[in-house]
Order: sequence, then C-alpha cells, then structure tokens
Amino acid sequence: MTVWQIIILASIAVLALKLVGYLVPPSIVERPTPARVANLLTVALLSALIVVQTLGAGQGVVLDARVPAIIVAAGLFALRVPFIVVVAAAAATAALIRFIW
Repeated sequence: MTVWQIIILASIAVLALKLVGYLVPPSIVERPTPARVANLLTVALLSALIVVQTLGAGQGVVLDARVPAIIVAAGLFALRVPFIVVVAAAAATAALIRFIW
C-alpha cells in the first residue's frame, strides 16, 4: 500500500465517521454526560498535542528549553494573565535558556 492510498483510506474513514455523527439524535448529545465528555475530551486531546510537540523529537523524548517555557506559560495561565503576555513570557523564557545553555 502506498502512502497516498493510506491517506485516501484515512480520509474516507474520517468522512464516514463525521457523517455518522450527524445521525446521532440531538437529545442524546444534549444530555449532561455526553456534553461533559465532549468538553473533557477536547481538553485531553489538546493537552496530549502540547505534550507531544513539547517533549517529542522523532521516537525519543527531549528535555530542552521548551519545557520551562511551557511551565511558565501554565503558571501565567493559572494567574489569568492575558494570552499575548503568556506567549511573550514563554518565548522569552525559551530564548533566555537557549542563550545561556
């Protein structure tokens, strides 16, 4: 199987899954439990993406300037600092560590 065949099959599977989602009755989706699961699933997937992009490099785990930058960003988010300040502080943290190291 070529890469393009895999991409086409994956695209068809994703489209089919999306179409099946439209068949779910609204009464099921509006219940508290499925709504809560959907909200938590979004947060879990975003968190997993952040961890993989921060710590992953090929098949290994890399601990570099990105880790302290994420910690600074998380701390600032906990303090409810504006987003642009969080981004600037995290970037400055990573740049400073890379400059020193």
